[in-house]
Amino acid sequence: MTDSRPFQKIAHIGIAVADLDAALAIWRDQLGAEVSDVCTMPDRGLKIAFIPVGESLIELIAPLRDDSEVSRFLEKRGPGVHHICLAVDDIQARLDLYRSRGLRLVNDTPSIGAEGYPVAFMHPKATGGILLELLEERSEG
Repeated sequence: MTDSRPFQKIAHIGIAVADLDAALAIWRDQLGAEVSDVCTMPDRGLKIAFIPVGESLIELIAPLRDDSEVSRFLEKRGPGVHHICLAVDDIQARLDLYRSRGLRLVNDTPSIGAEGYPVAFMHPKATGGILLELLEERSEG
């Protein structure tokens, strides 16, 4: 694997919000952004809205319950940028490479994310304080 172009694009920027309806009132109603989809992920305790921006998305992430994947972040830091998601060609190969370089991962293997693609997170301690999500966009068919 070559590192000449490890990332294909910024897939999305995840923004943690306490109340999705209140956030949509700003993004959609006041800023005029189009919302392409809203999905609920009960197993992760999340409700997510997607806002297209060019080839990328803004992902508004709200908790459905107090123990959701974003609840602790909101409690500690309040609403704001939660993570940056970067598209990669081969997510498992990328995770294996980063692990071999001693980088701390949150996930050793990918799971399916809100967009329906394999995703995995790198620990902020490995990336200078930024929670990075890797996403492998797979074409259908």
